[in-house]
Amino acid sequence: MASASVPTPKPWPGLPALPRESRDTLFLLAVIAWVLLPLASHVPLWCSSSVGAILVWRAWLAWHSKPLPARWWKTLVLAGAIVATLLTFRTVFGRDPGVALIVMLLALKTLELRARRDAFVVFFMGFFALLVNFLYSQALVVAFIMLVGLLGLLTALVHAHKPVGEPRLREAARTAAWMTAAGAPVMALLFVLFPRIGPLWGMPGDAMAGRTGLSDQMRVGQVASLAQDDRVALRVRFDRAPPRAAELYFRGPVLSRFDGRQWRQAPEENLQPPLNLTRPVMLRPLSEPIGYEVTLEPHQQRWLLTLDLAKSIEPMATHGAWPTPALSWVSDRPVNELLRYRAQSVLEHELDPAMRPIERVAYVDLPPGFNPRTLQLAADLRRRPDLAQADSLTVALAAIELLRAGGYTYTLDPGVFGVHTADEFWFDRKSGFCEHIASAFVVLMRAMDVPARVVTGFQGGERNAVDGFWVVRNSDAHAWTEIWVAGRGWQRVDPTAAVAPDRVGAGRRLVAPPGALAAAMLTVSPDMAQRIRAVWDAVNNQWNQWVLDYSQTRQMNLLRSLGIDQPSWADLARVLGGALAVLAALGAVWTLWDRRRQDPWLRLLHQAQARLRRSGLEVPDHTPPRQLAHVVSRRWSAEQAQPVVAWLLALEAWRYAPQASASAAERRQALATLKRNFGQLPWPRSAALNSHAGPTQAA
Repeated sequence: MASASVPTPKPWPGLPALPRESRDTLFLLAVIAWVLLPLASHVPLWCSSSVGAILVWRAWLAWHSKPLPARWWKTLVLAGAIVATLLTFRTVFGRDPGVALIVMLLALKTLELRARRDAFVVFFMGFFALLVNFLYSQALVVAFIMLVGLLGLLTALVHAHKPVGEPRLREAARTAAWMTAAGAPVMALLFVLFPRIGPLWGMPGDAMAGRTGLSDQMRVGQVASLAQDDRVALRVRFDRAPPRAAELYFRGPVLSRFDGRQWRQAPEENLQPPLNLTRPVMLRPLSEPIGYEVTLEPHQQRWLLTLDLAKSIEPMATHGAWPTPALSWVSDRPVNELLRYRAQSVLEHELDPAMRPIERVAYVDLPPGFNPRTLQLAADLRRRPDLAQADSLTVALAAIELLRAGGYTYTLDPGVFGVHTADEFWFDRKSGFCEHIASAFVVLMRAMDVPARVVTGFQGGERNAVDGFWVVRNSDAHAWTEIWVAGRGWQRVDPTAAVAPDRVGAGRRLVAPPGALAAAMLTVSPDMAQRIRAVWDAVNNQWNQWVLDYSQTRQMNLLRSLGIDQPSWADLARVLGGALAVLAALGAVWTLWDRRRQDPWLRLLHQAQARLRRSGLEVPDHTPPRQLAHVVSRRWSAEQAQPVVAWLLALEAWRYAPQASASAAERRQALATLKRNFGQLPWPRSAALNSHAGPTQAA
């Protein structure tokens, strides 16, 4: 009887009618493929291709109702996966080898779907694989994909608990969505109040790819490749009006050691204080400090990007920070999670007005045997009467004028340089990206006995009109120079501005050609494409600010807003326990209320019984609709009884004689019609009853 009450679903158009087992298996395989798809780029090629082949083969077996493979075959594949993991990672422990084995085990388990118990194992392995995705990325897109995967797995789980008949996946999906919505308040409460001990998804030794590309060394061509990467590197929110685009220099590593081809940091830059501060850094502010907040994307380096030049960074709850001798700021450990910090910078300043002779030697040092033509150019410039005894700033301005008037160009594709990189830039190619220009400029300055160094970081950015944050991307990566001027200290000189003024002054950077979809959108409506990008960036920023960057500090600030002056972990536990108790009480009240409304048919029957009692009929609560109709037809006149009897028989037919072809929506509509007609029935009062009727005979 139970199976007859559920209509048989129609096959999809153009597809044959498959048995329920085949349909359920194909749906589950599709959900598993959806959950594992983001992991394809994080596991070895042999793993992703093997999993894809296994899932396709299992789908073919389900489609054609073929028997599953023997156990020895699966054992052989599992052994091969273990051997391949050992050969690839040299171990089976750790994140990457563990994920590869989990993915393979989940795929192989689908070849054992013989009973409900096997299906439940696949379900819960799927839930675990869903969580594994967050070990690699917690981006909003990944979260959305996993939410769809969660709904799919819950739908399959609910569907598996309906073993009788041919239930519809649509009904199971509706139940899964309701379960997810009901659990959302508890999930949100645990997210907000559960103690934050550390990064939720971080693991020791995660080999995350660098996002900004900044490091303690710079080889010609490195920054040029990053100019094609349009991902976000950091977001900045200023406390007041932001500086001009030409002043937005975000300082990263300072490189002062040159071996002829590669720039590196000075050794003391990597030491922790007080060892790295052999003498105090002399910073003299010449303007009011600017306060701002930085949200830094993970880049697996220790650099904390700050507006040039930062005088302080507020203490952070999860990271320590200090300045290097070159006044770049570093963290006590690599930034492998989203990091937010506040800083203050002064745009006009004097840095180290005095320099010791031993330091000067280091900043004019050049390796022998490299760039002979650049050395000759420096000698020729120094022989000019106006430059023979000129100070550092005058010499630098002469080199800038040489760049401006010499036909030099700024390009995204400078090509591969040879051994004498400065010579090739000044005399052969006369084109390059910012790192080529900065490197050649510093070599020329040092050859003219001017202390100089290379500074790497980011320049520019764009303001998002939706949320007001300045967005700095990897394509804003930049390299500039600093020269030392007696009495004024280190001064920024950006030779790229002489070659390409728009790159610095207007923030116009060279970018790679857009993809096909982006090109189509730009062709149709550039303004729309820009607005969509701004909205997407703002949504991602809110996700980063309120979800990924929800830290211990923000938890404690939340308790302070609740009136707790000095919050502690005990206060957090009490608030969490009280909130869970309130939710549990609300759930209990809802359950009691839902028990009275869980069967709308019984509720409608009880309403009819109550209405008949008010009309003078004595009917017990267990009286079924047909017996009620019999009582009404005996006690009432035919004219009064006919519509009520018809309604009671229709109520009985809805429950016990449904149409096999009726859909769930049609049955809900029929029940709604019965509810509506109930209030329109001619219910007589007790005085209007047939006085000649016999006694009530209610069963």
